[in-house]
Amino acid sequence: MALTTHPVTPDRFDDFADVVNPNRRATHCWCLSHRLTTAEIEEHESREDAARALCGREHPPGVVGYDDEGVPVGWCSIGPRADNSRLVRSRLIRPVDDLDVWSIICVVVRSGHRRRGHTTPLVEGAVAYAAERGAPAVEAYPVDPGEQRMDLTMAFVGTRAMFEKAGFEVVGMTDAVASRMPRLVMRRMLHH
Repeated sequence: MALTTHPVTPDRFDDFADVVNPNRRATHCWCLSHRLTTAEIEEHESREDAARALCGREHPPGVVGYDDEGVPVGWCSIGPRADNSRLVRSRLIRPVDDLDVWSIICVVVRSGHRRRGHTTPLVEGAVAYAAERGAPAVEAYPVDPGEQRMDLTMAFVGTRAMFEKAGFEVVGMTDAVASRMPRLVMRRMLHH
């Protein structure tokens, strides 16, 4: 099954919402937690409106993945680290160096479409989007549970192998933890 990706421009916002918040819950994350501060979110009428506004930026906030029938099945939040104000200010996920990386903050495959091999092509599509936009490298910050068991519904858990398969390498550790498990800094260099 093929997966195609497209930037989440304003005309694709509903496809993005169908993946991350199909019931359009007002209090749902909308993938804003590392992207905007609370004050920046409150500048909008709702969290949904804040997410919608991001789609009109020079660099839309990520890509939506579509299966071979055109159904939106995945989301990968990716953009310049500098465009993610909460990530920029984070004392726990600090830059490894001065490279102007793009950051993958979240990867979601829609319920009912998981375990079909969508995640790696979704990330690869996001990396291709970043490369087309001139990114020198892409980073991700997955939780590394090692041999420990934990709730796999938590974003970015157990994805180290997937990122390695997509050409990422561990370049550091963050001070952020999830359920007492460390987050890695994984990077894929892009060649121009």
